[in-house]
Amino acid sequence: MVVYYYAMEGIIGGRTASDMPGLDIAEQRSWQNFLDSALRLYATLNRALVEEHQLTLNDVRLLDMLDKSPTGSVRMGDLAEHLLSLPSRVTRQIRRLEAQGLVRRAASPDDGRGVLAVITDEGREAVRRAMVTYADQVRRHFLGRLSRAQIAAMGENCRRVSEGMRSSGSLARLGRV
Repeated sequence: MVVYYYAMEGIIGGRTASDMPGLDIAEQRSWQNFLDSALRLYATLNRALVEEHQLTLNDVRLLDMLDKSPTGSVRMGDLAEHLLSLPSRVTRQIRRLEAQGLVRRAASPDDGRGVLAVITDEGREAVRRAMVTYADQVRRHFLGRLSRAQIAAMGENCRRVSEGMRSSGSLARLGRV
């Protein structure tokens, strides 16, 4: 009986256990591969954007959000929430982008206490150029390595994960640690 116990010790419900508690080997490998690829992709995109445009990936995301806004402006708190970042980090980011002439701050017409980030014409031009590099890098390092079916499956799987986190309230805590 003792031999059976030791033989079954590495099994989770008929699956082979990994060195990550609660995950089997396939689950751990899947997670590790996802995490490694996501971090490498983020670093690669960030490096390409900084080298070519002197903008980080987060800068491009922020400028793109402002550019797509009907008014060219977004409340600072909404930017922080959308970027999953701390308000203080977004404030520092806006200061840096202001120094580059890409955004400016303005008082909110709806709430005197609120502050808006407003994209400038220079910011619109910069984000349009950066989005070409961004799309090229996404295609080169992510989409170009997958079939159309894999792209669709990846998109759907990521949507499910994100939606599950959003509905459970977990997403709101990201970036605020």
